[in-house]
Formats: sequence, structure tokens, C-alpha cells
Amino acid sequence: MTVDFGLTANDYARHRAGFPESFFERGATFGVGLAGQKIVDLGTGTGTLARGFAGRGCTVIGIDAAANMLEQAKQMSAADGVTVEYRVATAEATGLPDVSADVVSAGQCWHWFDGNAAARECYRLLRRNGKVIIGHFDWIPLKGNVVEATESLIQAYNPAWKLGGGSGVYPLWPRHLAENGFVNLEIFTYDTFPVYSHEAWRGRIRASAGIGASLPPEKVAAFDTELAEILRTRFPDDPMPVHHRVFALIGQKPA
Repeated sequence: MTVDFGLTANDYARHRAGFPESFFERGATFGVGLAGQKIVDLGTGTGTLARGFAGRGCTVIGIDAAANMLEQAKQMSAADGVTVEYRVATAEATGLPDVSADVVSAGQCWHWFDGNAAARECYRLLRRNGKVIIGHFDWIPLKGNVVEATESLIQAYNPAWKLGGGSGVYPLWPRHLAENGFVNLEIFTYDTFPVYSHEAWRGRIRASAGIGASLPPEKVAAFDTELAEILRTRFPDDPMPVHHRVFALIGQKPA
């Protein structure tokens, strides 16, 4: 399955909920996102983490391979009144100087990277005692909920999509960090229920890897029509809370 999030940049910017405020608050207790820190945000997309850190007084560079996403990120940063430098590059080869960052972050994207290569790049970029944080903010499919129904429909339209049924927890990623020099690994995770209107949930799903980023427009339109009917008949509350899970893995470069 070929995935191009540049195709979904508009829906991505409008409808994908960013990390909640509580993510940044908890990250700060681990020394991540403190005022004055220099942060490189890998796979920045529309700049969700980058803007959050910039708003907390950090100097941030956002890296992404999709130029369309960065254009949306620039517009959203301007609207939020924060300054972020955005560059087109990959997580595995940012082109940034050695030991130039206090923190390297990656939100909602590590699964798209070569994990070991990205971990090595994080290590190269970080100063001594610098931190890497890998974050995810995932919908959670449970029996009978709107996420389960949505994932079933995605699978029907795109059998090549293999990202369904997730738990929102990533036990293999600590290995990427540990095998590439990071120490003092810590994890936090908790559940939250962001509220979506039907329209916003449809936009959120159109912006996903399994739909707008990988299907032709006519199939996206047909999917969207069918999802709208499922929401109307089976999940009539509008807006509606949608089960999500926050996951964060933090590692430190040794002194």
C-alpha cells in the first residue's frame, strides 16, 4: 500500500486532533518541552507537536518529507502566533548539525520510519543528556464502538490497510532506542476521549493512511458517503466522544 499524506493535507490540517494539552504537561515532568529548549520534531506533518512546543517557549525545527504538509504547518503556525522553522527532509537524514538539539520528538509517525536509522539520527542530533520522545495519540477500537465500525469499513474499502485493531501501546520501540545508545527509558500512557462532530470524524478518517492517503478520489468519496450513513444510523450523537490513547516513550542520550 502506497501512502502519501500530502494528498490529505487539507483534511489532515482541519480534522486530525492534535495531542492534548496533558501530553505536553506530562512531557514537561520528564524534562521535555521546557522553555528555552531547542527541539527537532521529526515527521512533523501539520506541526502538531512543533506548535505545542513553540508555544511553550521552545525553539523548534519541524522536519517532514511532504512539502504539502509543511505548507499547512506554516499556515497553522502563523494562525497560532508561534514561530517554527520547517524543513523538507526525512527522519533518518535531517541534514541538521551534530549535537544541536536538547530534544528530538516524533509524534504519530515512528511506525513510518526505519526505527533504527531514525534512532541513530536522534542520537546524532542530541546534546549530552538530551531527550528523545516518541508519542502516539491513537483511536482505540473496542467492541461496538465507533472506532471498530470505522475500521471495519476502512478494511472493506482497502484490504491492504493493516493498521487496524491497535492497542495504542508500542512495546517494540524501546528496542530501537536501547540498541542505539539511549538510556533511562521511560513510558507513560493514558486514555482520553476527544469530542468529534460527525463531519470532523469523517474528515479525520479521510485524512488517514487507509483512505485519503492511499485510495483514488472516487473510492474516498464512496467511503465517506457510507461512513456518514453509519454515523447517522448507529452513532447518532453529534458531537460524540471517541476513545483515544496517549502513548509516550522517552529516552536519554548519556552524559
